[in-house]
Amino acid sequence: MQTARAVPAATVVNLRDLGGIALGCDRRLRQGLLLRSGQLSDFDAEHDMAVAALGIRTVVDLRTADERRWSPDRLPPGARLFVADVLGDHPVLGPARLRALLCDPDGAAAALGGGRAEVLFTRTYRQMVLSPGAAAAYRAFLETAADPRARPLLFHCASGKGRTGWATALLLLMAGASREVVQAEFLAVNRAIRAAFAPVVRRFVEAGGDPDVAAALIEVRPRYLDAALDAMDERWGGLDGYLRDGLRVPPAVTERLRADLVAPA
Repeated sequence: MQTARAVPAATVVNLRDLGGIALGCDRRLRQGLLLRSGQLSDFDAEHDMAVAALGIRTVVDLRTADERRWSPDRLPPGARLFVADVLGDHPVLGPARLRALLCDPDGAAAALGGGRAEVLFTRTYRQMVLSPGAAAAYRAFLETAADPRARPLLFHCASGKGRTGWATALLLLMAGASREVVQAEFLAVNRAIRAAFAPVVRRFVEAGGDPDVAAALIEVRPRYLDAALDAMDERWGGLDGYLRDGLRVPPAVTERLRADLVAPA
C-alpha cells in the first residue's frame, strides 16, 4: 500500500512528503504541498540543502511550550513558524516526556511496566481527539494548511509520530482515504523512529531498562490510532461530525483542502 515518500535529510528526523499517497478511485495526494517530520531543533540548512530546497513557507509546531523551549525549531530559509499546541492543557502526557522516560529505566519500569505504557498512550490518543485544547490546535492547523499562501507546509511534533500522526490521519480522511490507507501511513513511520532512537534505546536497555517499555514508548501501534478513531466515532459519529462539531472547521476550509490536495493518479 502506498505511503508517504521519505525525504532524505541529514538533520531532520522522519521527514515525509504526503504527496503520492493513493486515495482510491484513481486519486492521490499532490506532491510537495504538505510534509511531516520530527522537531527541527537540529536542522542545519548548510548541511541539508535538499530540505532547504523544498521551499517550505510555513512550519506548524504541534509541541508543548516546554518542548519548544527545550528544543526550539531552526526554520528553513524563508519559513514562518505557526504554533498549534496539541497537549498544552495536558503537558505531562507521554509524548512530551518520551526522552525523559527513556533516561530513567527504574522510573520507567515503575510507571510504565506491565503494559501500562500502551495504556498511557492509548489515553493520550483519545485526549488528542476529545480535549478542547487539542481541538483548537488541530482546527488552527487545518485552517493554516488550507491556505495556499502557507504551502509548502511542514508540520511536526517531537518525533513526528503521535500528534503529527493524528494530523496526518485527519488530512487523509478529509481527502477521502480509507482507514486502511490511514493506518498504513500511521505505522509507516516506525522504521525511521526506531533508527532515530536506537542509541537512546540501547543505553536504556544496557542500563537495565525493559525493551518492551522502550518499544511501546518510541513506536506507534495500531491500538493508538484505533483509540483516536474510536473516540471520534463515539463522540461525534465519525469524521464529518468531528470536523463540524468537534473542531468547528468551517465547511469552506474542508472544501478548499480537498480541492487543493487531491489530484488524478
